[in-house]
Amino acid sequence: MSTQVAVVIGGASGLGTAIARALHAEGHTVTVADANLAGAEAVAAACGGTPVAADVTDEAAIESLFTEVLARSGSVDIVVNTAGTSGFSAIADHDVAEWRSVVDVNLVGAMIVIKHAARVMGRGGSILSLTSLNARQPGAGLSAYCAAKAGLSMLTAVAALELGPRGIRVNAIAPGLVITPLTEGIQMVPGVQEDYVENTPLGRAGTPEEIADAAVYLSSERAAWITGEVLDINGGAHLMRYPNIGKHLDAMMNGATP
Repeated sequence: MSTQVAVVIGGASGLGTAIARALHAEGHTVTVADANLAGAEAVAAACGGTPVAADVTDEAAIESLFTEVLARSGSVDIVVNTAGTSGFSAIADHDVAEWRSVVDVNLVGAMIVIKHAARVMGRGGSILSLTSLNARQPGAGLSAYCAAKAGLSMLTAVAALELGPRGIRVNAIAPGLVITPLTEGIQMVPGVQEDYVENTPLGRAGTPEEIADAAVYLSSERAAWITGEVLDINGGAHLMRYPNIGKHLDAMMNGATP
């Protein structure tokens, strides 16, 4: 297997860290980019990579990131964007600035990453985004996140159409519940994780390593004829219903059982 140049954005924690480590284990050189530079440095040190500070909502920073990697390594072969954020509010009560912030990171940031990755990639390049179960399954209180992730799924398809003639593949992974820092807040609400698991046919949450294994595959030559794909990895949760997080929050606040 040939060594390739990989960039993992949002690599300082959670799924990004697992993917950076998995790509390193495959023999690839890895740049770990994150708005949290200290976190990126720690992960890069563990996998022999290079840390870079980069916020996906800052186009100049993302353009500079890819220019720097290209100048240092001579190519950009694999890009995995795991940057994401969420919030929780009913639409009627949602602060518009907070709504925009979630969309900016999850959707606009993804567009910026794809735009500038495409400018430096050659044939055989792979761009992979992380969307979500919420791209297809609505959750009350998660309007910004659901809308952004659904948009990212369609952005993946459009980018695959546009970049396919150049030999660049564009795919996404849509995880269900995985235990990461992004999901820690929801897991602190009694009953939510149990509700997720109850509505997951395989009866458990996923692991970061399972998502990382899929990311390695989709970024590899073994997936050379796969593009425009959004791969659900959720234990079958998309076949059932999404938990009513608001119900569990209300029960927690009122000291009741939902």
